[in-house]
Amino acid sequence: MEEKDSWHSLDPATALSRLESDFYHGLTEAEATARHLRHGPNEMKARGGRPGWLKFLLQFNQPLVYILLAAAAVSGLLGEWVDAAVILGVVLINAIVGHIQEAKAERAIGALSRLVTTEATVRRDGRKLRLPSALLVPGDVVLLQSGDRVPADLRLVQVRNLQVEEAALTGESVPVEKNPATLPADTVLGDRVNLAFAGTHVTYGTAEGVVVAIGDHTVAGGIAGMLARTIELSTPLTRKIAEFSKLLLYVILGLAVAMFALGIWRGENATDMFMAAVALAVAAIPEGLPAALTITLAIGVGRMSRRRAIIRKLPAVETLGSTTVICSDKTGTLTENQMTVQTVIAGGREYTVSGTGYGTAGDFHHEGRPVDPGGEPALRECLRAGWLCNEAQLVEVDGRTQVQGDPTEGALVVAATKAGLARAAPWPRVDMIPFESEHMFRATLHEHPEGSRIIYQVGAMERLLERCDRMLDAQGGETALDGEAVRRQAETMAARGLRVLAFARKPVAAGHADLTHGDVAGGLTLLGLQGMIDPPRAEAIRAVRECQAAGIAVKMITGDHAATAAAIAAQLGIGSADGATPRTLTGRELAEIPFAELPRHTGEISVFARVAPEQKLRLVRALQSRGEVVAMTGDGVNDAPALKQADIGIAMGITGTDVAKGASDMILTDDNFASIEAAVEEGRGVYDNLKKFITWTLPTNGGQALVLLAAVIFGTALPILPVQLLWVNMATAILLGLMLVFEPKAPNLMQRPPRNPAEPLLTPALIRRTVMVSVFMTAGAFLLFEWALPRAAGGLAEARTVVVNTIVMVQLFYLFNCRSLTRPVVRLGLLSNPAALAGAAAMIGAQLLFTYAPVMNRLFHTAPITVSAWGLIVATGFCSFLLVELTKLRRTP
Repeated sequence: MEEKDSWHSLDPATALSRLESDFYHGLTEAEATARHLRHGPNEMKARGGRPGWLKFLLQFNQPLVYILLAAAAVSGLLGEWVDAAVILGVVLINAIVGHIQEAKAERAIGALSRLVTTEATVRRDGRKLRLPSALLVPGDVVLLQSGDRVPADLRLVQVRNLQVEEAALTGESVPVEKNPATLPADTVLGDRVNLAFAGTHVTYGTAEGVVVAIGDHTVAGGIAGMLARTIELSTPLTRKIAEFSKLLLYVILGLAVAMFALGIWRGENATDMFMAAVALAVAAIPEGLPAALTITLAIGVGRMSRRRAIIRKLPAVETLGSTTVICSDKTGTLTENQMTVQTVIAGGREYTVSGTGYGTAGDFHHEGRPVDPGGEPALRECLRAGWLCNEAQLVEVDGRTQVQGDPTEGALVVAATKAGLARAAPWPRVDMIPFESEHMFRATLHEHPEGSRIIYQVGAMERLLERCDRMLDAQGGETALDGEAVRRQAETMAARGLRVLAFARKPVAAGHADLTHGDVAGGLTLLGLQGMIDPPRAEAIRAVRECQAAGIAVKMITGDHAATAAAIAAQLGIGSADGATPRTLTGRELAEIPFAELPRHTGEISVFARVAPEQKLRLVRALQSRGEVVAMTGDGVNDAPALKQADIGIAMGITGTDVAKGASDMILTDDNFASIEAAVEEGRGVYDNLKKFITWTLPTNGGQALVLLAAVIFGTALPILPVQLLWVNMATAILLGLMLVFEPKAPNLMQRPPRNPAEPLLTPALIRRTVMVSVFMTAGAFLLFEWALPRAAGGLAEARTVVVNTIVMVQLFYLFNCRSLTRPVVRLGLLSNPAALAGAAAMIGAQLLFTYAPVMNRLFHTAPITVSAWGLIVATGFCSFLLVELTKLRRTP
């Protein structure tokens, strides 16, 4: 095969010959399969990132671990070999658990990202197919259009106004205009305009080219920097927690040093004081909190994926919980995306069309009487324009008719099929101007069966009307255009919620071959209007209602006619729950509003119609200037800036372009607004559970530290040893704390206002609860220590075992307090979180082993305790539970 550096110097015919490919028919399926087996999938092997061994070693790169390792070293030097071994063992276990959890999180997020498959349009066996880009092979003929991600390195063969954004590859800041002409062999990479490179994005136009390189053999595949990829597991909240932990570390180290100095000043043994200082540091620092938060977020991402929302960037999970405005497209997101032509106006007559969806059964009526489309020349010509100027196809799948292509174009094909046009003689297409959002029309040039040629055009009524000077009458003859009458008809149709498209034609000379924008700039004949409707999704109506009840404003931003948008919005309840028609602002009106005044309008208006994609960016910025947290949907190339600017950019998984997906934080696999509402609900649930975990872990760590601090202040023996604290922190975090991740979502989750993203981590309520539980744990542990010490047959070891079990029991009962931060546990249901019950049972089993197993007694300096001690331990834990529940009742209305 020719080297990738020389394809630009070959003419298209030679390149196709070298690749043994046929431009018009493509490869055969058999040949493509054989090449796939020979060359492998069209994928780049992930390089870069950190190797597994380094990730494992980085688990030790924490200040707390340094302290523990120092403590182990000193313990060994002092001859406390068992303590040193236990400390090292706990450090190792924590590192292994952390490494496994992080690897699982990375695999989960990586697997989700692979669900978003890139597809390519190829020609094989003379047929146009849509395939996963991984199945492409050298020699495949690929068709590109605006919004596509180039799936492999291509030698372009045919190009029409193609522009490709190559900044990531060449550094070129503006899209590159492509040309298939052969270039000199020494042409530099940035000037090889007859090639399209894998990973770049088509921003304008169409093209066809042949695959010359795939996977690691592409230009991008040869650039190592392009392939380095690591999954970022940190989020604003985890970074905030990490910063908080560092601050807490400095405070605790200061307290530890002060405690050590106080003990030495009072004449205590230096070794004992050193171990006490180490124990204080171990007790007070929530070292596992950032890792636990990351795992919680990763689990939330998995839950969202099951509700058809793929999170591409982990911080989006948090942001969803504070979203205040959702700006949604209409078609396919809020509606069914199954357009049906219901009304046709042609030759001054209005026809109604029966049938729904993509079924081809239906009839035409005029003034209540059935008509034969074959006897209605104007109607037939209007339907023919929609049939020919079209890229969609009807296919049978499992006995049902489905559309391959744009739903709007599919509706036009269905309407023409109902009129019998699909059985008529074909009119071969000669050339085409593809649909672009800037122009809002498509035009095609066709060979008439009698030998002449004709241009058909379909698009927005406003764009076509200004290009027409004639229109058809009822008999199919041409007459002067009555533009005002056409506008009134379009407005009447749009007021009924119909999407209106206009159709026009223009005869050209028989030899006319190239279709240009100049050909359709004027002199056209208006054929008529077709009005179609895409009904609102039933689940979207419910989702809009849920969002608005949750304090989240829903705004519709669409390119449709204002009246159509307002009618659909009224059915959805957007802007007014009583079904009243909401206020609407058009793109033209939007362009005339100074940005300083725009925030006020965005707050008052819920429907923005005839909005150009680039105007979405203005709307996002205006909403954000009001302090809103904005989620924005998009699917086109021009939506990318708005998706990047939004706090949550949401791309459509089905209709979305690769550019839009690349700019997004979240992708909807079903293009359904209800999935956005579900993702917001999941995001709120994830944040709720994160907050519960924080509320659980801070008082427990604080209580352990206070127990040690009080012992030094009062000059008593240490109630708990560092190795025992290590056991408590490790066991409770895994068996108790992480069980809150599985807590079901609160029933009133979507009735609350959005969370304030500026809310501090330590709220006054959390500080009060932390102090209360910490003090209670300290008091309970100290009282039971003083009670057990004179009664314990096992002496100090038994009394310390009582303290360890007291701390664990308070943490266990407090776990159930934290299942809800505001509602009493009795309202939650005992069995609503089986994981919490399982974790509590496992923790009790672990503590029995800790207390009675001889090997654990030797390792952790524990001793068996009496039944009466267990009674007081359980009673202390239950009293702490009642205390927290009473504070909830006092605040619960």
